Amino acid sequence: MIVGVPKEIKESENRVALIPGGVDALVRRGHTVLVEAGAGVGSGIGDAEFAAAGARLVAAEEAWGAGLVVKVKEPLPEEYLFLRPAQILLTYLHLAADEGLTRMLLDKGTTAIAYETVQLADGTLPLLVPMSEIAGRMAPQVGAKYLEKPHGGRGILLGGLPGVAPGAVVILGGGTVGTNAAKIALGLGAQVTVMDVNHQRLQYLDDVFGGRVITLSSNEFSIIRAIQYADLLIGAVLIPGAKAPRLVTREMLSTMKEGAVIVDVAVDQGGCIETIRPTTHDHPTYVVDGIIHYGVVNMPGAVPRTSTFALTNQTLPYIVALAEKGTKALEGNPALMKGLNTHGGRVTHRAVAEAFGLPFTPVVAIEGATPASL
Repeated sequence: MIVGVPKEIKESENRVALIPGGVDALVRRGHTVLVEAGAGVGSGIGDAEFAAAGARLVAAEEAWGAGLVVKVKEPLPEEYLFLRPAQILLTYLHLAADEGLTRMLLDKGTTAIAYETVQLADGTLPLLVPMSEIAGRMAPQVGAKYLEKPHGGRGILLGGLPGVAPGAVVILGGGTVGTNAAKIALGLGAQVTVMDVNHQRLQYLDDVFGGRVITLSSNEFSIIRAIQYADLLIGAVLIPGAKAPRLVTREMLSTMKEGAVIVDVAVDQGGCIETIRPTTHDHPTYVVDGIIHYGVVNMPGAVPRTSTFALTNQTLPYIVALAEKGTKALEGNPALMKGLNTHGGRVTHRAVAEAFGLPFTPVVAIEGATPASL
């Protein structure tokens, strides 16, 4: 198969979907890899490295012309003209928060597989985990920065000092993002509270952190109380493939401390804070009711070399499988099948269909799929 790797054009997105080692693995299996010239520069990978691994350096249009197109972020409107039937697109999509892209993929008949909905039998999201780990670890760092007075914050040092109380970090969600955020926040010396609806998860976090993290059952009453003392509020809620639930309303902001910071990692799925909206690395924050909001949708893009290698470590086996078998790779691979969001002009992921009131087509009803695929 011909595998295409376009350069990312999202603002401040410096990751690339394949590294030279991945190119080598595909070429050794007889596949052709087309890498758009300059695609890896932001991650410190030059064109010469890709060429030495066996890739052909091409223009954007040729990279997009491949049978399997591998990206990091969702196609932007400028790239919609490249979408077509009989094309497999493998990337982060977050369609439940993007009706325009969803409808475009349907109109074009593209087979779109989303990294974030590939799911193992135990519920693990293997292609989302590495970026969630990075975003989770970045969130306290980002929050600490914007708590500084020159950035408009309360002038709080998260770790405090002897004789001075540390800052308070409240994390909504105890999954991969929340756990990694708690690790870094604790390392900075902050007082950390993690809230989750899953009591077993709270028990796990209490064990792994040795009781150093305050764990609270997440409900409206406890959230209202917790955000009142938060210097930094981190949104870390995920429902695979679906729009994030709104846990903090505009009205609740009035109870927070002026100059407090919100970092909503769930923003790419719509966000769990009502007042959050997508921002960029160039213009990352804005203020609502005296509260600083950080809503960068591609946080890991700020550390592209780390992110690129972490992502491709996980995606390569799936890329190889699709290159070897095309859509037939979905058969007998339940994890990859769950990643299928659109195919042949139909929505094949229930959460995406429900987000926009679109018809949902079970995978079993799609040509080429079999009950054994489920």
